[in-house]
Amino acid sequence: MLGVIERRCGQECGTLRQVIVMQPVLEINIPEGFDLWPVARVGRFAFLSLNGELSSAEVGTAMARIIGCNDIDPDGDRPPRPADPVASFLHGLLTFDHLYAAGGLRVIDRSTGVAFLPGCCDGLEDWRDWHAFVDGGSLLGFGHEPVSPVAERFGDTVRLTVNVQQSGSPVIELSVTELRRLLADAERDLTDFLALATDWVGRQMPEHSDPVAVALARVLDLPAPAVPLKP
Repeated sequence: MLGVIERRCGQECGTLRQVIVMQPVLEINIPEGFDLWPVARVGRFAFLSLNGELSSAEVGTAMARIIGCNDIDPDGDRPPRPADPVASFLHGLLTFDHLYAAGGLRVIDRSTGVAFLPGCCDGLEDWRDWHAFVDGGSLLGFGHEPVSPVAERFGDTVRLTVNVQQSGSPVIELSVTELRRLLADAERDLTDFLALATDWVGRQMPEHSDPVAVALARVLDLPAPAVPLKP
């Protein structure tokens, strides 16, 4: 199941569903026995769509994955890990200059069932590369063998090839105008997720809420959320 989230179209299409959708997604891979906070059951290496409608457990899953992507032992000038388990897990997220989140933007053509998925060289933190592509790029690659998703622009048409290594690979074609609208939808989903996750962090780990919210905004390449001033 791709778990496509239904979305309302703009006024120009009334209540009809969009044929092509773009979703920010995380590739989930959480260790067995994770117990720092409640998480939802998501298949290993399945994609979780990020938006403002996730349950608390799904937000917990997303946060565990994002933090886990940056959970690397300190080296160089970085301070040592704290002893507290949660603070230790957060250490990479709060001290790395360059943050990473496995995933990217997924495009689904509902009319054909074709799904263009993030590749092995993709990361959710790089999602704005799509803007550079649509504003004048000719090719954007997301991976290498055995699966190489590629976006190409031919004038006002964009072709998304699921795997250029495969002869006769499925493709999705859409206009540049449509892609711009899809990117706006994806940014709205990310912004809604950031607000939801910021609220979750405030309840789940209030002692770390401000720095974690700022770091999460960095991962998502979004403006940092407003946080209340502490007395």
